[in-house]
Amino acid sequence: MGVRGALAQHPGQVNGHVPVMLGRVLELLAPALTGPDPVLVDANVGLGGHAEALLKAHPALHLIGIDRDPTAIERSTARLAPYAERVTLVHAVSDELPTILSRAGRPRINGALFDLGLSSPQIDEAARGFAYSYDAPLDMRMDPGQELTAADVVNGYSVAELTRILREYGEERFAARIANAIARERARSPITTTKRLADLVRDAIPAATRRTGGNPAKRTFQALRIEVNQELAALERALPAALDALAVGGRVVVLAYHSLEDRLVKRVLAERSTESGPPGLPVPLEAHLPTFRLLTKGAELPDDEEVARNPRAASARLRAAERIREG
Repeated sequence: MGVRGALAQHPGQVNGHVPVMLGRVLELLAPALTGPDPVLVDANVGLGGHAEALLKAHPALHLIGIDRDPTAIERSTARLAPYAERVTLVHAVSDELPTILSRAGRPRINGALFDLGLSSPQIDEAARGFAYSYDAPLDMRMDPGQELTAADVVNGYSVAELTRILREYGEERFAARIANAIARERARSPITTTKRLADLVRDAIPAATRRTGGNPAKRTFQALRIEVNQELAALERALPAALDALAVGGRVVVLAYHSLEDRLVKRVLAERSTESGPPGLPVPLEAHLPTFRLLTKGAELPDDEEVARNPRAASARLRAAERIREG
């Protein structure tokens, strides 16, 4: 379960919030933010840790921060108050980016940051229902105003649908066993708490498998969270929209926290940074030339020191690219 920040006591961090791979994010974005009026979109602003550091480092920067969680907007508003004149915060899903930029009168941007996954408060506040380590209502909505909850999925989806979600979004090899166990249990009474679901998943997985790989409910909870919040679908629309909006010289940095996100990011960036014409042409056609270049070789990982200081950074995978031409 990817977590995109941690609440830990660390010198120099406001409210103890430690943004993941902060130094590298700042280093990669800096060359794109040197103009007279740079604009950056933070597509998952969370607690505002990266945003605050970027605003501090670039006194001319205007930052547009997006988050679907109203609590995140509230907290980042407070944190970024010293920079309020240079900040626009929007309660929305990241795939609404084109509309947000249009309304802000900023069709072109110089930087984009995607810090995916859960924020620390979402997982640490038991009532949100994201964590298998607390007993709480089975909720998992990043935006509490939306209708669909994890309980709706668990109790309302067919066995086939549950199996697909667990297999695709949780990469759970015992997806069918778990889905059938859920169906048997909900026939007795609706499954409405995280503990009951976590216990059920543990019992559905063979004992030999349960002894390794952390909590056996981890993959099921990840799959449900992705389904409830349509995370991959939103990213699949939002990332290309951000790339389209970047000016030449603009840069994008993405922090992903599980393999599904990272594979999607890798594919999208590869498509934009690879020649698309037929092979064998003596001179590549301009329309087929890549519009981006990769700034990272593969996915970069946090170093051992950061992981020791902030264990929740361990699953982070960073990729970045720069726009090199219009297309």
